[in-house]
Amino acid sequence: MLQVPFCGTLLHIIRSHPGSAVNPSVALPQLDDARPDDNQPDDAPNAERPADMPFLPMRAALLVPLFAGLVGIALTGVPMAQAKAAAASVAAPAARTYPIGDPARLAAYTPGGSGIEAIDSAQGFVWSVAVPEGLYRVTVTLGDSRRAAHTTVKAESRRLMLRDVATRAGQSVTRSFLVDVRRPDLPTDPHGAPSLADHVLLDADDIASRDWDDRLSLEFLGAPAVYSIRIEPARTPVIYLVGDSTVADQYAEPYASWGQALPALFDDGVAVSNHAKSGGTMKSLLAQLRLAKVLSRIQPGDWLFIQFGHNDQKQNWPLTYLDPKTTYPAYLRAYIAEARARGANPVLVTSPERRNFDAAGHITDTLGTYAEAVRQVAAQEHVPLIDLNADSRAIYEALGPDVSPRAFAMDGADRTHNDNYGALLLASAVAERIRESIPALAAHITAPPFDPAHPPPPETLKTLESLGHATEKPKGN
Repeated sequence: MLQVPFCGTLLHIIRSHPGSAVNPSVALPQLDDARPDDNQPDDAPNAERPADMPFLPMRAALLVPLFAGLVGIALTGVPMAQAKAAAASVAAPAARTYPIGDPARLAAYTPGGSGIEAIDSAQGFVWSVAVPEGLYRVTVTLGDSRRAAHTTVKAESRRLMLRDVATRAGQSVTRSFLVDVRRPDLPTDPHGAPSLADHVLLDADDIASRDWDDRLSLEFLGAPAVYSIRIEPARTPVIYLVGDSTVADQYAEPYASWGQALPALFDDGVAVSNHAKSGGTMKSLLAQLRLAKVLSRIQPGDWLFIQFGHNDQKQNWPLTYLDPKTTYPAYLRAYIAEARARGANPVLVTSPERRNFDAAGHITDTLGTYAEAVRQVAAQEHVPLIDLNADSRAIYEALGPDVSPRAFAMDGADRTHNDNYGALLLASAVAERIRESIPALAAHITAPPFDPAHPPPPETLKTLESLGHATEKPKGN
């Protein structure tokens, strides 16, 4: 039986940068309040000068007992009593504005507070604030009175929020986006219910990430100029993502996924909450209580995007293998039913293809029977379909054998997992499908029209790399 040790208590991992200054006072640059004429959409709010100082569920796991026994995964859990105590110490959410200015002059992050977690003078910095689990609207005012700047913003584990926002010297730009913050703990079972773990079964990679901790983290990259950050609780529809490594938040460069890039393609009227997991299958997300976490939070009117296949098809993983003609469609229907039972809207996504070309320059089919099963279930269950399998093939064939490796990690040595460029291409394909088939979400898409047969070249679709780099491939290879 698989045993994955946990390293310490989840909510007491501190990633503070040891070289950060500890002076909490910030010399803020003076900004020109004039609205920028070419860096905001016509309907964007006017930039406002911030103040000089900051303003002082029943667990849904009906199928888990069966599948947890079937999969046979035993993970050593985090001491949840300690984790919950730490979470309880975080103040109740309230709107607050934090002045930033020169990040080198900010204090290092301390538990329960706010501050710098990492800083690199050549790349950018990570700033965090302790908050309870929930959905937050983040409003950043970008710009500097002395210099021009280019700012890319990522949240939590490298979720792309804003890409390359340009400001002139003396110009300020205000942008808002949504960040979902989560904990591993689950609601308490009612008396007499089956005894299950009271938290998501995380692995060491999850614990070391920023996806499951007690804070909201923002990464500012490029030549960033950040005047202030305002954080306030929000209530909007949420798109929950479940799937494997091609969807999941990849915790370090050079890996990325379409689910990680998708938030940057929406306005702040819809949030994206990514619960996909590298190496994930439909059975494993049940057994590890990851689906239970989603179902404990999902609300009527929310969305559940479901993409599996890369790992479910592996017959050498007998405990999680699903047959494309029998068990695979059955599990898809179970996920659909769980979403609908809570008033949420299921959406099926076919898996993106691997990058293997035949002699004629066409992508070799490695997922076709599973993609076809998804199409059939979507039609039979009257569920919207995002055919990313077809779109990914079109994208890679349009780029060709010579350019398409630049859409994959490790300079193309990895034929399954995308880099930032490839992730944004696939996310753009998903956004275009949403625009065509899901009217309720289409109104919130800010991405330009996208044609998979004519993808933009790498030089025109760059996303700055995050501070952390991985030494191993994502799980599921």
